[in-house]
Amino acid sequence: MHYEALKQVWGALIAPGAPFEVETIEVRGAPILTFKNAAPNIRALWLSTAAFGDRDYLIYQDERITYAEAHRRVASIANWLLAEGVKPGERIAIAMRNYPEWLLLYWAAVSVGIAAVGMNAWWVADEVEYALNDSEPKVIFCDAERLERIMERPSTAARSKLVVTRMDHPPAGVTSYTEVVATGGAMPDIEVDSDADACIFYTSGTTGNPKGAQLTHRGCINNLMNMGFAGQAQALATAQSTGVAPPDPPPTPVSLLTTPLFHVTANNCGAYAVTAGGGTLVLMYRWDAGEALRLIAREKVTGMSGVPVMSRELLAHPDFATTDTSTLASLGGGGAPLHPDLVAKIDAEVATARPNTGYGMTETCGIITAVGGDFFVDRPASCGPAMPTFEVKCVDDDGATVAQGQTGELWVRGASVIKGYLNRPEATAESITDGWLHTGDVARIDDDGFIYIVDRKKDMVLRGGENVYCAEVEAAVHHHPAIAECCVFGVPDARLGEEVAAAVVLRDGHHLTADELRAHCADHLSRHKIPRHIWFLTESIPRNANGKFLKRELREKLTTAAAA
Repeated sequence: MHYEALKQVWGALIAPGAPFEVETIEVRGAPILTFKNAAPNIRALWLSTAAFGDRDYLIYQDERITYAEAHRRVASIANWLLAEGVKPGERIAIAMRNYPEWLLLYWAAVSVGIAAVGMNAWWVADEVEYALNDSEPKVIFCDAERLERIMERPSTAARSKLVVTRMDHPPAGVTSYTEVVATGGAMPDIEVDSDADACIFYTSGTTGNPKGAQLTHRGCINNLMNMGFAGQAQALATAQSTGVAPPDPPPTPVSLLTTPLFHVTANNCGAYAVTAGGGTLVLMYRWDAGEALRLIAREKVTGMSGVPVMSRELLAHPDFATTDTSTLASLGGGGAPLHPDLVAKIDAEVATARPNTGYGMTETCGIITAVGGDFFVDRPASCGPAMPTFEVKCVDDDGATVAQGQTGELWVRGASVIKGYLNRPEATAESITDGWLHTGDVARIDDDGFIYIVDRKKDMVLRGGENVYCAEVEAAVHHHPAIAECCVFGVPDARLGEEVAAAVVLRDGHHLTADELRAHCADHLSRHKIPRHIWFLTESIPRNANGKFLKRELREKLTTAAAA
């Protein structure tokens, strides 16, 4: 393999005077690595894309929006926000499907220093209410479906101005999005601090409520540059080793965006990279492998941003063999591990595309590692090396660094680590030590710097790229008066990686079916968090000497019995 070439190219790209030169600065009292040539904020990134003019930027069904038109609408939204009295440093919320409006609202807010709160479109009214009370947005931009859920909590809804999109006749007191984009005017001239909040993305909470991660302008820009670095370094290393030069200039990207924009996978990794390169983003109403294939052929898609199960379903679809996928240059995704068999399938079954992946978190504004092409095929169990603006180490339970190659919890420090969790100083202190983020993943690092995630330290289920914290589900289950004990854990699932499972003990004299319990959970949890597998136990759930449930042993016992 080309590992020596990769090391040489890597060193050259980050050297003094090079495009990806790295320097150390102090942020929030800790030394961090950052790209010296990074744009000062996301505003500068967005303004730079005006040069792409009449190129197609956003495609949704039969709608096509050019960069020039996008800039006109973004400036209108920004002017409307300021006219409504929303100030830099305050927040708006975006609660809708992946409509073009999502991204236009996002670029408008961050370009004038207003933070965008990404509302999970799957949330039920309880979850929506919590996030709105926590983030206190001045304006909520939503679609009709989310408006209905927001209005289920009228006292919460009344605290923010409501704007609805794609609704011909909004209810009284709700502003139409068409009024907002009709405002007009040039982009306001606003100074935006590099370390100001750019967006708040909620992650499932370990104690029952989601936590609002504060992603900064510096963090988001460094994540963008890390992705650019990864692609360039691996392409140059492969070219140096094989003698086959990469295309110059590289083709303009056309990306099929398949995952929700309220996650870093689609927003920070998918949308940012394509936007910065003057490419085209093709949006979907919902994931459907057959529709994805149709769009790939129609729009000549070069890459697909999604979670691994989507690539698997694409390859397995009956129309795959007869669909023109010759423009695909990469296929893979993030948000969950790509199993080694899928890496091999992508490499073997898509003639033009190479497999790629990245490992990252909301708490790092996107990727920590990235790997693709021959490097990924050669080491399919690895998620790649850490990007240049990260220090990484594996530590034991006392926080001491373990020996090279040994397993320990992965800690990372760098420009892309979040500021903290909104209104949660204790959670921030527990997760970030002297700038080092505790990822909660157990890993090892090989001699070439490639990272392998081998286990999960945090009590979490990773379902189809969505983090589901067991405590949050347990809290919802315990709302039911029939429940005496509840233990939630993940079980393997061929399609989604893991599924949510629960073992429960009922109170004496109470009766409950699995469907009744799921219906109860649906009132408190998004659909993807509701347990698919439920076991009713007749004895207390086993515990250790400290009174904690023996989850691993319980999971193995129940899943083995179910398989038998």
